[in-house]
Amino acid sequence: MKQDIYQKVTGKIIADLEQGELTWLKPWSAGNMDGRVTKPLRHNGLAYSGINVLMLWGAAMEAGYCSPYWMTYRQAQELGAHVRKGERGNSVFYANTITKTEEQDNGTEEERTIPFMKAYTVFNVEQIEGWPEHYYLKPEPVIDPARRIEHAEDFFAATGADVRHGGNQAFYSGGSDHVQMPVFECFRSPEAYYATLAHELTHWTKHPKRLDREFGRKKWGDEGYAREELVAELGAAFLCADLGLTPEAGTDHAAYIQSWLKVLKDDKRAIFSAAAHAQKAADFLHSLQAQTETKEGVAA
Repeated sequence: MKQDIYQKVTGKIIADLEQGELTWLKPWSAGNMDGRVTKPLRHNGLAYSGINVLMLWGAAMEAGYCSPYWMTYRQAQELGAHVRKGERGNSVFYANTITKTEEQDNGTEEERTIPFMKAYTVFNVEQIEGWPEHYYLKPEPVIDPARRIEHAEDFFAATGADVRHGGNQAFYSGGSDHVQMPVFECFRSPEAYYATLAHELTHWTKHPKRLDREFGRKKWGDEGYAREELVAELGAAFLCADLGLTPEAGTDHAAYIQSWLKVLKDDKRAIFSAAAHAQKAADFLHSLQAQTETKEGVAA
């Protein structure tokens, strides 16, 4: 590719961290984003995932866009609209693999899987003219707090995770495979409780019988530890967007910033990997909702 997209994206995240800011929390803290914060959406309403969520959140923040919809120049044309002259788009990324058959020295053929990534440009609908009015509407305000929290309770309960309450620390214990949480009343707000639970349940997905995620962690504070914490941070942000919750920075996030900076500076692909793992964790937790609904349907 003409430009190193890994370095470009990682450089933006590093710049934020060096200012003490978490890129994935910016959308909720900015005054120009009115109403409900959601994941960025494609022209057909499907949500972007992984690193593209962080990239488009950041682009919307910088430009002050309130609409979550993004699309390519061609998609806008096909739908009877057009990008305004002079508008600059933002990059999103598509990753996949291709299989190539190669002949070996002994005459046999061997298939090789080659990963690739390509970038393409999208525009926010606020950069586009000629749309039906509903594309320009701001996101609906967050739903009633009581309903939202009940919805979160149902979501986390459906995971079937062993969540225990007590003490003054939140953590996931791999040995006993349980999540430990302080009691609900100890948190500053209901949102803080659910955001913390989302973080710990992202850790919960790393167990070998679930997603079997391992970064070679040997001790507290090493590189593997920092990588897993970054996955949990992003996973919690993605889940909060899905559930209409307002995430809050953990009380210990400042302590992690230096270790995250080291990981990102040493490996320009680390944020892409962390976002992919975080998306996989969020998707896994969502899949447990479907399993619960299926069981209830059979029981009924």
